[in-house]
Amino acid sequence: MIKKILIANRGEIALRIIRACKELKIPTVAVYSTADKTSLHVRFADEVVCVGPHSGKESYLNIPSIIAAAQITNADAIHPGYGFLAENDSFVEICNACGITFIGPSAESIKKMGNKSVAKETMRNAGVPVVPGSDGVVDTEKDAKKIANEIGYPILLKAVAGGGGKGMRLVNDDTELEKAFSMTKYEAESAFNNPDLYIEKLVAGSRHIEIQLLGDKHGNIIHLNERECSIQRRHQKLIEEAPSTIVTNDLRSSMGNAAVLGAMAVNYFGPGTIEFLVDNNRNFYFMEMNTRIQVEHPVTEESLDIDLIKEQIKIASGEKLSIQPSEPKMHAIECRINAEDPYNDFRPNPGTIESLHFPGGHGVRVDSHIYTGYTIPPYYDSLVAKLITFAPTREGAIAKMQLALDEFVIEGIKTTIPFHQKMMQNPDFIAGNIDTKYLERIDWKTL
Repeated sequence: MIKKILIANRGEIALRIIRACKELKIPTVAVYSTADKTSLHVRFADEVVCVGPHSGKESYLNIPSIIAAAQITNADAIHPGYGFLAENDSFVEICNACGITFIGPSAESIKKMGNKSVAKETMRNAGVPVVPGSDGVVDTEKDAKKIANEIGYPILLKAVAGGGGKGMRLVNDDTELEKAFSMTKYEAESAFNNPDLYIEKLVAGSRHIEIQLLGDKHGNIIHLNERECSIQRRHQKLIEEAPSTIVTNDLRSSMGNAAVLGAMAVNYFGPGTIEFLVDNNRNFYFMEMNTRIQVEHPVTEESLDIDLIKEQIKIASGEKLSIQPSEPKMHAIECRINAEDPYNDFRPNPGTIESLHFPGGHGVRVDSHIYTGYTIPPYYDSLVAKLITFAPTREGAIAKMQLALDEFVIEGIKTTIPFHQKMMQNPDFIAGNIDTKYLERIDWKTL
């Protein structure tokens, strides 16, 4: 059994991991940057180590400092959370070389799924449907045009090392491609230190449906149903829910089985997510695999009454799966509360929280690291809270979310709460008439 866990992350996910560790009676070590000295994950961990200045590159991405922090505190395991080092295969190999358990999948699995072109080929070979596109990296603009005209516009130019909605560009014709190809390569090189691109056909009117997977180190892999993530802005998820309004029992079974096949192809263990695009005819296509815990994991937890973080830690310790597949027990919805001004093109709005009140009541959960007087630093992701509601029906979960949003008070900064209030009363959302481009077609402020 793991004896002490260092959490190589910050914010709400660091707090979430600390809570799971306390339930399992495992001591924790929090690392922090100088900008996060007053963060709650620093207050509630058993031990703390400063690993660098405010820059993520010099702190939460500083592998030598994080390994040193684990060694001086005698932590025998590291939980990466999501983001930062969570999908860094080199970091996993370093942990292994230092005798530290990485709480996540193997370096090989991360490497195969981290390269989107390799991942697509791996899924195709495993019998998982993939979006039509290039068979691998597209080296030249000439090759890109040839492929685009074969599969038909519109297409997406995508960085092979991309993720989180970054390194992606929509192209509608040859003229746009001429401008976009070199620009996207440059952006990919700058963001991911890898300029390689591949092409996918745009699946018009698609829904973003992802399958939660869980595997152990003994070869057992299960799926834990789907999450709907179609309400997005610039490929960034804003609202997630489970189950999806368009997924039938048959489709859930087909997608789940395909996801399990894909995970088995890379000998996967731990929690992971395979993301699909689903078209109007309920055909589904592999998009990517996230080899980590997801931001939206509470949606699955509340729909099934399970704890994915505790299970992840047990799996890393070598235990067999203790969770069994089951149909959704509840309907769960998550709204991401970001420190952004939704009335000003969602511009980041860091600052000091002057007053705070979290909503409560039956069927309401808040995952957050903020408190009255806390100053949100401008250096990291703008997520400040995740508001989750759950009920036996979707209508009940939406009603609870409407009440919870009205009760959620954050003063001193602007947040995305007004956007979510509008969406929870939006007839299209209530009816489930959405897709990944929905927010591009409407002005949410006039709803």
